[in-house]
Amino acid sequence: MKVFHNISLRNRNTFGIDIKADRFISIENEQEAESLFKDRTLISGQSLIIGAGSNMLFTGNFAGTMLHSELGGIRVEEINNEDVIISSGSGVNWDSLVEWCVGKGFGGIENLSLIPGTVGASPVQNIGAYGAEAKDCIYKVRAVSILDGSVSEFSNSDCRFGYRDSIFKSELKGKYFVTTVFFRLNLNPEMKTEYGALGEELQKLGAVTLRNIRQAVISIRKSKLPDPELFGNAGSFFRNPVVSAEIASSLKTEYPNMPSYPDGSGGIKLAAGWLIDLCGWKGVRRGDAGVHDKQALVLVNYGNATGSDIYNLSEEIKESVIKRFGIELDREVEITGPI
Repeated sequence: MKVFHNISLRNRNTFGIDIKADRFISIENEQEAESLFKDRTLISGQSLIIGAGSNMLFTGNFAGTMLHSELGGIRVEEINNEDVIISSGSGVNWDSLVEWCVGKGFGGIENLSLIPGTVGASPVQNIGAYGAEAKDCIYKVRAVSILDGSVSEFSNSDCRFGYRDSIFKSELKGKYFVTTVFFRLNLNPEMKTEYGALGEELQKLGAVTLRNIRQAVISIRKSKLPDPELFGNAGSFFRNPVVSAEIASSLKTEYPNMPSYPDGSGGIKLAAGWLIDLCGWKGVRRGDAGVHDKQALVLVNYGNATGSDIYNLSEEIKESVIKRFGIELDREVEITGPI
């Protein structure tokens, strides 16, 4: 376990916001987590679990303790003729896990290639892309209670997954520190290639294989999304809104080319980036805070924007989408600090 005081988080959040935390604790194994949360001597004030900081926007310094996982390791737990159960430490880089699985021929998460962040965030956020979600493959989650250090395991149904949502973002938000995530993957997977431009990109690569799906997703994401090393960002800033079939039909009458997809629960999912783009935001800047010129769903720190600068820009965008379409966008990014 490593403990830091008054540490800058500029390099620990993908927006590159230069704020500080009173205390930052890196946890290297589950036993350290148990001891830390049972004792709590090192934890003062409020606490916040942080992975790669790829889904957070800090609007001010953090007066409390940040908890960071450095739990590593990927291993096969069970395997048969049809599927395999693997486990991964919560501190493992998410895309490294995807690469490992594709290399082994384990299918299920290849569509989630190049999503930034750590494995520990995958069940919290229920990350998703190109027709796939983490919930489709998560078998169970092992976590330690921040309140008393007890260890619990959550089955897939226990996690109460929703669209970019889970029990760890609602009822149990901030109460459990994820240590290990278990995935059930397929040895003979059904490939998901129909979403967005994925099928078209795959045609350039030839056969539909796990490796080619991964490469196609990586190519698409790199063509649309800015590199956080060059321009601070958190990927998709807003969730794609889900509306009723009646509202979607009405909008289709006015906007025949509007992209839309059934969400699986009777609603219709709209493309937030398309709505924002039609409101004229693509490429707009407010100082060093701006909207990416290739993907309107991505807000960017071009250098020295504060978290408040980016938050205020997101508020302007939300208001314009409500005014034009009557639809309220929800942020996918977590706001931490005063607003």
